[in-house]
Formats: sequence, structure tokens, C-alpha cells
Amino acid sequence: MNASPVAAPAADLAPTGPTIGVLALQGDVREHVAALAHCGAQPVLVRRESELAEVDALILPGGESTAISKLLEVFELLEPLRARLRDGMPAFGSCAGMILLASEVLDTRPDAQHLSGIDMTVRRNAFGRQVDSFEVDLEFTGLDDGPMRAVFIRAPWVERVGDGVEVLATVPDGPFAGRIVAVRQGNVLATSFHPEVTGDLRVHRMFVDLVRDA
Repeated sequence: MNASPVAAPAADLAPTGPTIGVLALQGDVREHVAALAHCGAQPVLVRRESELAEVDALILPGGESTAISKLLEVFELLEPLRARLRDGMPAFGSCAGMILLASEVLDTRPDAQHLSGIDMTVRRNAFGRQVDSFEVDLEFTGLDDGPMRAVFIRAPWVERVGDGVEVLATVPDGPFAGRIVAVRQGNVLATSFHPEVTGDLRVHRMFVDLVRDA
């Protein structure tokens, strides 16, 4: 089955941008689709290898990382996705997507899979459970117009970054001050938080520009 564009609200830019897939196995897919459309990209849902092959880039949404990793195997997407990342496909992972993009994951199930898209160690559910969800204003490298509001829901953090990984944001204060919550390595971007739920499109615009440049 071939990928097809997803209906979405009118974009800020003409819809002539890159074709960006949203992994549609589990999680907050609709919010990423809407954000991409508003940023001038052409969003498509990705559930099959044939659909993955047609996109310029991919978003891995928030959700439940172990469930998504299992579904990647069920839908025979795990190895094709790893191959496309090795070949330089741009990708963006939020929350669970960050966990999936890591090269090492702490506090996860032994049978959980990850994609090694970024050389980093991520701790799953590092900020606590659902009841520990919180919001904070972050300074985010590369974004203009001041801090962005970040929403953390059962979020991971990054404990280690390898050479070539740029830290884009850390928690500014409080008990988690200094924890890494946004990173980039080459064409791959990841955030601990959910920029798709706040209406602030700056991270998605950054990613769409990154895809255009790639």
C-alpha cells in the first residue's frame, strides 16, 4: 500500500514542502500531522515499508516506547527504519520517539528495541510517572522569539551524548536543573517533551527546514 497525503488544516506556507512521514503505529500521531501541515510540509502516515520508502523524513511521535518498538517488529519496519537512518534520512523523535532514537536506553524492558539514530543514552520515564507530568519554559538553541513552553509527560532525559551530538535544551532550574531534554546529531533531532501539543510550531519548523536543507 502506497503512502497518501493526510488531510490537515491550511498551512502557513504553500503545501510544496518535503514529504514527511509520521510513524502511525501508536501515540500522538494526529498532532504531529497537523503541525507539519501548518509548517508547509506534506505529512503522510507511515505503517508499511513501502510508505517509509516514499518519505523524505520521519517523525517518531510520543506514546509508549516499548509498545511502538514491538509494533515496529510486527509491521516489519524495524530493520527498514534502521537502514534508512543509517543512510541519512532526517528524523525527529518526541518523548517516546527520543527513546526509540537512542543508542542506549536505561530502565526499559530487556526485549525493547531501539534505532541508534543518535549516539546518546536515554533514561526512560526519568522524570516520573504520569502524575509527575509538568511544564516549564526552555531556552532552545536555534529558536528565535524567546523561550518555548515544554510539556513533559512520563518523559525521558538524556544522560550521555556522544561526539557530534549537540545539546539544544536543558531544564533551567528546580530539582531537574541541567538535565538534557533536546539534542541533535546531523539530520536527527529529538526532544524529551511534546512540542506538538502546545501550538508552538518552532521545533517543527526547524525540522522542516532541516529536511529541506538535507
